Amino acid sequence: MWRLRRAAVACEVCQSLVKHSSGIKGSLPLQKLHLVSRSIYHSHHPTLKLQRPQLRTSFQQFSSLTNLPLRKLKFSPIKYGYQPRRNFWPARLATRLLKLRYLILGSAVGGGYTAKKTFDQWKDMIPDLSEYKWIVPDIVWEIDEYIDFGHKLVSEVIGASDLLLLLGSPGETAFRATDHGSESDKHFRKGLLGELILLQQQIQEHEEEARRAAGQYSTSYAQQKRKVSDKEKIDQLQEELLHTQLKYQRILERLEKENKELRKLVLQKDDKGIHHRKLKKSLIDMYSEVLDVLSDYDASYNTQDHLPRVVVVGDQSAGKTSVLEMIAQARIFPRGSGEMMTRSPVKVTLSEGPHHVALFKDSSREFDLTKEEDLAALRHEIELRMRKNVKEGCTVSPETISLNVKGPGLQRMVLVDLPGVINTVTSGMAPDTKETIFSISKAYMQNPNAIILCIQDGSVDAERSIVTDLVSQMDPHGRRTIFVLTKVDLAEKNVASPSRIQQIIEGKLFPMKALGYFAVVTGKGNSSESIEAIREYEEEFFQNSKLLKTSMLKAHQVTTRNLSLAVSDCFWKMVRESVEQQADSFKATRFNLETEWKNNYPRLRELDRNELFEKAKNEILDEVISLSQVTPKHWEEILQQSLWERVSTHVIENIYLPAAQTMNSGTFNTTVDIKLKQWTDKQLPNKAVEVAWETLQEEFARFMTEPKGKEHDDIFDKLKEAVKEESIKRHKWNDFAEDSLRVIQHNALEDRSISDKQQWDAAIYFMEEALQARLKDTENAIENMVGPDWKKRWLYWKNRTQEQCVHNETKNELEKMLKCNEEHPAYLASDEITTVRKNLESRGVEVDPSLIKDTWHQVYRRHFLKTALNHCNLCRRGFYYYQRHFVDSELECNDVVLFWRIQRMLAITANTLRQQLTNTEVRRLEKNVKEVLEDFAEDSEKKIKLLTGKRVQLAEDLKKVREIQEKLDAFIEALHQEK
Repeated sequence: MWRLRRAAVACEVCQSLVKHSSGIKGSLPLQKLHLVSRSIYHSHHPTLKLQRPQLRTSFQQFSSLTNLPLRKLKFSPIKYGYQPRRNFWPARLATRLLKLRYLILGSAVGGGYTAKKTFDQWKDMIPDLSEYKWIVPDIVWEIDEYIDFGHKLVSEVIGASDLLLLLGSPGETAFRATDHGSESDKHFRKGLLGELILLQQQIQEHEEEARRAAGQYSTSYAQQKRKVSDKEKIDQLQEELLHTQLKYQRILERLEKENKELRKLVLQKDDKGIHHRKLKKSLIDMYSEVLDVLSDYDASYNTQDHLPRVVVVGDQSAGKTSVLEMIAQARIFPRGSGEMMTRSPVKVTLSEGPHHVALFKDSSREFDLTKEEDLAALRHEIELRMRKNVKEGCTVSPETISLNVKGPGLQRMVLVDLPGVINTVTSGMAPDTKETIFSISKAYMQNPNAIILCIQDGSVDAERSIVTDLVSQMDPHGRRTIFVLTKVDLAEKNVASPSRIQQIIEGKLFPMKALGYFAVVTGKGNSSESIEAIREYEEEFFQNSKLLKTSMLKAHQVTTRNLSLAVSDCFWKMVRESVEQQADSFKATRFNLETEWKNNYPRLRELDRNELFEKAKNEILDEVISLSQVTPKHWEEILQQSLWERVSTHVIENIYLPAAQTMNSGTFNTTVDIKLKQWTDKQLPNKAVEVAWETLQEEFARFMTEPKGKEHDDIFDKLKEAVKEESIKRHKWNDFAEDSLRVIQHNALEDRSISDKQQWDAAIYFMEEALQARLKDTENAIENMVGPDWKKRWLYWKNRTQEQCVHNETKNELEKMLKCNEEHPAYLASDEITTVRKNLESRGVEVDPSLIKDTWHQVYRRHFLKTALNHCNLCRRGFYYYQRHFVDSELECNDVVLFWRIQRMLAITANTLRQQLTNTEVRRLEKNVKEVLEDFAEDSEKKIKLLTGKRVQLAEDLKKVREIQEKLDAFIEALHQEK
């Protein structure tokens, strides 16, 4: 009975749905429908051959991410001849319609939930940019306010059709919960799945009861019409479902595309924002750059650096560095127990930034101050730079080290940590250390706009302080001084009367005056303590200190945090009051410099030292390139001439003269061959390379120093000379050149075959020139030995010395001997020397045997050269005999052949050296010149030394003043914008 009753209920539901389906037209072929669409038809339809799929949960079966094939829906004509099956169409149709609305419900709800979950996943993929909110535009963070993807999806899906008409109360509840977001995702999903499973079970029960009840009824022709009407409504619903799924798919694709574009936009904005942040400097960085430029500017024209900065002064080991580290929130300075660690001023520029880092002005390396290894490296680098600045024989240096520190919460200001003031020079220090520290401190404190941060050690007696007297001299009214008492924890323990600390803080104990007084604690004396630990200890100490409890100290006068705030406020107040006045003074200085330049150098551009160096560099490189354009003929001529000048003495004295003393041509040639071979193996290649290298230097120097007419600028002369000397010093000739040259020279000297008369005449001409040059040198030597002759004595009133008279008498005696024997050998025998000496003594001239030998050498040399020249003239017609090897001829011209061999060797050697010069050495020299110029470009001291003069200095000053003025104007503009 209960089954019949449930079947009847199912039939009523089906009838009600059929009534609502009237008026819907359309037809769909069952074969072209998707498996989901075909599931609403009867499994025994004659056109359906596929088996009915097993039931699954609607959430899984109709997921929004399922790629459904969208096809055109069309029905096949219905066959009416199968009566038993037609009787069950109303019941089956009702069950399918009941199932369809829940399927649509599950598809929409599941699709909306899946889309929301997908969007959340995409949103989670975007990196968390909350820390970089200063980079990303505000519009990116307002995406959730303008675009609500979950709500949009649901509204799109619901508004696409009239599905709400088909939904029951459970479906409406589910959608309402989704729309308003009253439940969490987890509970929402659990409730949705449970409800869908329950609906699926109810549908299965109705379907089974409808099948049983349908067997008891028979349908008429009217029922067949109603069935066709129901099919049309089903077709319309199926088409609407497909359109909804298609629209939902398009919405999903559009959202996915928008998500990709938004992500790309965020990343691009992030990159651009970071790049723009690097280019846009902060206000304190701009101010620090102005101070850096001013530190390099040699003040003249009464324009001095009066820009504000905080000058930290104090006695040695008073805690200056510790206070500065607490303000910078990092242990950045080298530390030592009682010894002097600050050996040169350190300018620290504090600025606010997202990361706690430090970097030097002249370096791009960033030190991460949150890492201990980077802190140790930074301290070591500062110590190295200090030792580098200190010159030999000194203890401290006035040269400033510039350091930038950035970090979150840092107060923007510029501080200068100076060496501690000492009272006594200890062993190991330079004698003038005390005076040097005083002069450095005074140089910084005498700036009328400098804020003096006077550090006093509270753990020692106040009477031992030196720095307070110095500060009182520089700022007697205390208008720009801030007094800081350090180590208050030790002072509270050691001082018998706490009121003494109160007197110090109130400014009643010291004669100096100050804007404010502060008491700080900078740790327990342990160098390994962190800044956080020191700060906690400081705050804990003052919270429990009797000084505060008894109102001896005020709350705003304690802790380094309050100190840094007060110093920063005072610093910026001083900057705003003085920076425009400083800018006006530099404008006046610029006008004076420009006027002086126009009056002195009206037709010259204002080139500073670096620009002049670049101009000189281009000129030098052009001159080196012109060196490679020297003609081969010019190279060979100067090489051959220079080489002969270098070896001519050896050829004549050690080869030709000894060989000429022989009795016959065979001995002459043998002697010549032996000596030439020895000369080639040992000396000749090296001499040739030396000559080539000297020739290259001479040509290079000629191109570097020869005037260029009106374009010549003598301001470059020192630089060119230095480049030339350094390039030549670095240049080394190829080591293999001598070996290859030795072989070539040896082969050239072995050749004795003179091919034509022209070469013969050229050899004779070369021999005559060589002998005449030697004869001239010999005549000059004899003239210097014996003094002027009678013509010069009568015309120029010159007289001979006693030694010259002795040489003259000896020369006359030796000439008589040669006239008697013109074929006398080159050396005097001992008996001949005795004869000459006795003959001179008989005339009253006392001579020494060595003087006779020296005089004989010159006299015989002149006699031999004259004889050789006469023989050379006879050999002009000797080429015919040479071709016949001097057979049947008394004329022998072996000396001409020797000079031809020497001449040919010189020509071949000059050609070989020229090739090596033009192909290799000139290029290597050009490379050396470029390297020297690059080294000089990086050495500022070298440029200052080589490029000097009033013109250079005036251009440098003008450039610096313009740079300072431009930076000051930019800083003032930014300062006004910040106001």
